[in-house]
Amino acid sequence: MTRKKLRGSTALFVALCAIPALPALAQDGTTAGTTAGTGSQDAVSRGFLGTLWMTPGKRDLSLGSAVSRTTIDAEEIADRQAGTIAELLDTIPSVTLINGSTPQGSGINIRGYGANSTYGNDQKVAIQIDGASVGSEELYRIGTQLFTDPLLFREVEVLRGTIGSFEYGSGIVGGVVRLETKDASDFTGGVPGLRIGQTLEFSSNTAGATSSTTLAWQPDDRAEFLLNYTWRRQDDQVDGDGDVIGNSEFETPSWLAKGKYTFGQDDDHSISLSFSRTTADEKDVPYDTFSTTGGSFGNVDRTTETQQATLQYGYNPVSDLVDLTATLSYADQKIDYSYVPGSSPLEVTPTWPFLEATVNAKQRYETTKLVVKNEARFLTGEVAHSLRTGAEVSRRVRKDNDAASAPGGEDNRVALFVIDEMTAGGFTVTPALRWEKSKVESAKDYGDYENDALMGGLALAYEFDNGLSVFGSYAYTEGLPIIDDLGSAAVNDWRMSTSEKAETWEIGASWAGTDVLSPGDNFSVRGNYYSTKMWDVTSYSASGSTSENLSRIETEGFELEASYGLSNGVYFDLQGSTGQGTEYAEGVPDTDWRNQPATTVGLTLGRKWGEWLDTSWEVRHTADARDALLEDLPDYTVHNLRATWKPQNGALEGTEVRFGLENAFDLDYTGNLSSRKAPGRTYKLGITKVF
Repeated sequence: MTRKKLRGSTALFVALCAIPALPALAQDGTTAGTTAGTGSQDAVSRGFLGTLWMTPGKRDLSLGSAVSRTTIDAEEIADRQAGTIAELLDTIPSVTLINGSTPQGSGINIRGYGANSTYGNDQKVAIQIDGASVGSEELYRIGTQLFTDPLLFREVEVLRGTIGSFEYGSGIVGGVVRLETKDASDFTGGVPGLRIGQTLEFSSNTAGATSSTTLAWQPDDRAEFLLNYTWRRQDDQVDGDGDVIGNSEFETPSWLAKGKYTFGQDDDHSISLSFSRTTADEKDVPYDTFSTTGGSFGNVDRTTETQQATLQYGYNPVSDLVDLTATLSYADQKIDYSYVPGSSPLEVTPTWPFLEATVNAKQRYETTKLVVKNEARFLTGEVAHSLRTGAEVSRRVRKDNDAASAPGGEDNRVALFVIDEMTAGGFTVTPALRWEKSKVESAKDYGDYENDALMGGLALAYEFDNGLSVFGSYAYTEGLPIIDDLGSAAVNDWRMSTSEKAETWEIGASWAGTDVLSPGDNFSVRGNYYSTKMWDVTSYSASGSTSENLSRIETEGFELEASYGLSNGVYFDLQGSTGQGTEYAEGVPDTDWRNQPATTVGLTLGRKWGEWLDTSWEVRHTADARDALLEDLPDYTVHNLRATWKPQNGALEGTEVRFGLENAFDLDYTGNLSSRKAPGRTYKLGITKVF
């Protein structure tokens, strides 16, 4: 296959840069019922992530920054009625969901990196829950196992690319997914008292049901406590042709406990604790959750337990030089599976002893991490600084077992990072550095290995007085060897002493304004082009080879987000992306990058009637897609309808009722890089009440 050209990217970027000067955003940040701000206080302190422009549509846009950031807030999480975390992200540019309608055998791929049809993660996409690093390493054919429930969260943030990742880890090429759990104040409104929240959701495809109960208590202005229990169940779904989608049934009970206490002079100290846990118990299900091996591995009984805890201390005195947080987190993931005798046709073959160890394994990952960071704000002449410094110490333990594809061991790391956002006039210059050192110790006689790397980037942005911003960035990162890279001495000599290197260039523009086409309207748009090169590749073998690795991977793409709203409540949201890549290996013809994202365009047309009703029609078109076996797929267009009703008076005041119709025309299709059909037409109903 020959490499495809990036269609339309250059023209779109030139069009963005050529937007004429239109009425500028008001200096106080408030116009026509919309607000430009930074969102949560946490977003304010995270450095060069730009301004969050409050749009009239479903999703706010991050403007004026070199970091490609998309934030899904609590309102959108509730409106989408997603059954999995992955389903929350399917309208974000360059995000590909692999079997996203189920926790098992699913994954999140960003810009062509992350999950694939063999492993649930390739360490190039980082996932954090309340700051805890979650997810397994390269577990063979069992997905990311990201079972945590969407209703536990108040916000999901996706940082695409490398430039915004240096605070969160090394080797991040696709991006970072950050999930923040709900707070008690989200239910109490910050007012002392006791509130009870109840959500019920029902799905027609098939017999899906969810119950989420929250107890929120705020005894005074300084303390808040939350307890949540969410139970979610789904039977096997059916596709657009009415056929059963195998291995799509699941039941996942989840718990969340969270508290925060503020104290000290001027309330400058705070301490918070969060704990969440999700379990799943599957019986007689395929070991290969991606269903790409024809059942040769047979079936297993599999239990999964995922839990994470975070303890955070904050110190923010009346000083611009001190805004300190210390976060201690622990993530524990246990995956136990036992083979169902007689379910594999390979039991009588000579290779069975090797496979038997794989399908009878007990996997466990424990990750403990301490991050201490501070933000200092100061001036040097005409330059305003927001200097963010931090140190990180982490320890990941992988349980040893007889499965040859999953060696045990420890990965101990220490890291330092510095990010300095410097602003003068309309210019913002943000250099970032991260140094990381690792020591991987084998539980078997595979040896111990130490590696270190210095990585970093530079982001540049300029904001004009008319609402137009232009930006660009360069970022270099290294993925240090992980426990999964351990193996025989011949393998270790290379893999355990080689870090994967990657560099990414980005350039783009954004614009926002009001009274553009009619009085009181609001328009915002952001577009960016990226180009990534990776070399010293250890994660992927060349096509048709089990020993020869790729020498390098080159990818590029374009992403676009826009929103337009009228004063009468009508709004339009647009998201789109296209990308492609090439993989190279010695002695093998160049070929298209196996995990490249498809070309997607999504448009949402909606209208809001005050605070009581929001209706929308979402259309998403996908082209140039391939399935998990890299076979070309036909283009497909999916239609979704949603409505949210919030009665403002009467007996139902305070109740939220949500209706959804997904895949409205019952299209039979397979999503990009997926191994299973997508669900057919699905009716959804959700009811939420806070007492």
